[in-house]
Amino acid sequence: MNNLKLILLMLLTMLAFPSVADDDEGFKDPLSLIVIDDRDDLALFEQSSLAALDIFDPFEFWNRRVYHFNQRFDESVFQPVLKGYRFALPTPVRRSVSHFFGNLGDVNSLANSLLQFKLKRSAHITGRVVINTTLGLAGLFDPATRMGLGKQTEDFGQTLGFYRVPTGPYLILPVLGPSNFRDAGGRVVDFVGEEYINYLNVADTTRRYPYILGGRIVNERYITDFEYGQMNSPFEYEKLRYVYSRARQLQIND
Repeated sequence: MNNLKLILLMLLTMLAFPSVADDDEGFKDPLSLIVIDDRDDLALFEQSSLAALDIFDPFEFWNRRVYHFNQRFDESVFQPVLKGYRFALPTPVRRSVSHFFGNLGDVNSLANSLLQFKLKRSAHITGRVVINTTLGLAGLFDPATRMGLGKQTEDFGQTLGFYRVPTGPYLILPVLGPSNFRDAGGRVVDFVGEEYINYLNVADTTRRYPYILGGRIVNERYITDFEYGQMNSPFEYEKLRYVYSRARQLQIND
């Protein structure tokens, strides 16, 4: 329910922003402006390169609006909050917060790994969860990684991909960022599953203390190594779309 309220709030906030549909920064269809070299060898190479970037994106008009909303939200909300977060909490504390939420994520990864019949990976993740929950004091520390059990991430979007469910159209989610229809549905299932499992009673505690959800969202942005504009390119939208889509495919094939 808290997540539903958060998403509704973000959508209302997005509608309050000025439309970027006619802004110069919108880049409605920048790939159409590229001129292909007429020499045969280069033409084939460049056309194949453009085809690789051509991800199924029938809702591009809407996605670009959400993308620019996310950029402005990140600049006006997330970055100031992260600045205060880094100032208020020393690095070891921030690291422990990330480990704690990461341990919860490992439980979800274990469930999805089992659904994909990845028995060796399931054993690996089980070891991580047991060690970090016990020796790592409920996940505040990550001794499992130092013992050779590195993090292995699985989610329900990957599980659906494992069973050959099509990705569907590319989708930019408010605040959450790049996705597609399959992965967006997977996020919902992962959330419901986490509520049902209620590992370490975190789900129930979060309902009583909603600020835990806020802390989790801040931590998620804190550990996400991406800054808008870092590509220094008018094709950032296309590049991010390509990188996300190909990375997800590699994760499913792994």
